[in-house]
Amino acid sequence: MLSHEQIWGAIDRLAERYALTPSGLARRAGLDATSFNKSKRLSQDGRLRWPSTESIAKVLDATGASLEQFLGFLRSGEMSAQGISPPGSSIPLIGFAQAGAGGFFDDGGFPAGQGWDMVEFPAATGHEAGVYALEIQGESMLPLYRDGDILIVEPGAQIRRNDRVVVKTREGEVMAKVLLRQSARSIELMSLNPEHPNRSFDLADVEWIARIIWASQ
Repeated sequence: MLSHEQIWGAIDRLAERYALTPSGLARRAGLDATSFNKSKRLSQDGRLRWPSTESIAKVLDATGASLEQFLGFLRSGEMSAQGISPPGSSIPLIGFAQAGAGGFFDDGGFPAGQGWDMVEFPAATGHEAGVYALEIQGESMLPLYRDGDILIVEPGAQIRRNDRVVVKTREGEVMAKVLLRQSARSIELMSLNPEHPNRSFDLADVEWIARIIWASQ
């Protein structure tokens, strides 16, 4: 049986996934800003307070996260409580060329649609929920990534300067780059291959951006 601590821990991990505090997550879902505060998780007489299914449904809708992702956070919390490291799991895999064709991602850059192969994710990092794999095709990302290498990316993760990222433009171009800087209106990317120029885009021209968290080098 899942515990009170594990349920609230899953909400905390969902907030972290979207770079939000529990209060920020509540506000985004249209709830009172204090709904998920730690002080609200126990009543004044010490009884446990549980989040309602309605509240959970609202935060999933507000963030675009799926129920499967939330259950993944619950499972990882349950394993941590038992002192067990989460095992590797199967995640969606697609090639870069197919990724630009459309129909494989939702608006947040999460896997969607049909046609995905599956690959085992060997790294037990706690990031398993929502991640997917992209297979390098061609030599445009040498010398860092070679043809056939697998990149594990995490949509919705907080991205900082100098992170390696995968970007998809609204024109369907998919690329792996290094984030040089991002402003409120634009993004500047450094190419992994020195023979290819750096790229800059208006954010309005970027469909999604996801952080690379692992590579099969």
